[in-house]
Amino acid sequence: MKDFVILVDQFDNERGTMEKLEAHLKNELHRAFSVFIFNSKGEMLIHQRALEKYHSPGLWTNACCSHPAPGENLENAIKRRLREELNMSVSVEHLFKFHYQANFDNGLSEHEMDHVFIGFSDEAPIPNPEEVEDFNYVSADYLEKDIKKNPNDYTEWFKICYLKVIDQYQRNYSSFKKVG
Repeated sequence: MKDFVILVDQFDNERGTMEKLEAHLKNELHRAFSVFIFNSKGEMLIHQRALEKYHSPGLWTNACCSHPAPGENLENAIKRRLREELNMSVSVEHLFKFHYQANFDNGLSEHEMDHVFIGFSDEAPIPNPEEVEDFNYVSADYLEKDIKKNPNDYTEWFKICYLKVIDQYQRNYSSFKKVG
């Protein structure tokens, strides 16, 4: 079964749908989301993409990143993908959105209007091995140093927005305490 993405214009207005792989081959702008999860220690959950992924395999990235299906709102898509990728249920808040474009060596590209969300949990993920190779909770200091030292180990979208997410977390959410 093929997955479809929502094509958008530069203002995030829907303009149709396209099969996901075709959109990545044709460099079509489409809607995406990135979820960042922090625990009560202030550490960010990152995961290593499964080695079988068709782009960015084996790279480290935020807790969950994907695309809403046609007709699916972002909140439902996030709930679905958090379950499918990490077997987690986390409430999230929208932080910001950004547009980016990245080309890969295999001829594919990312051209996304990426909606960024933040959530909080001390729950340990149970990763789906088809999606996630490994995961870890890391400090902002560790992350910043490691990305400078090993930039090719991280996804393009993650490198673009992680500092803004950390800044917003530290300014607005650092009082998070252990949940339920």
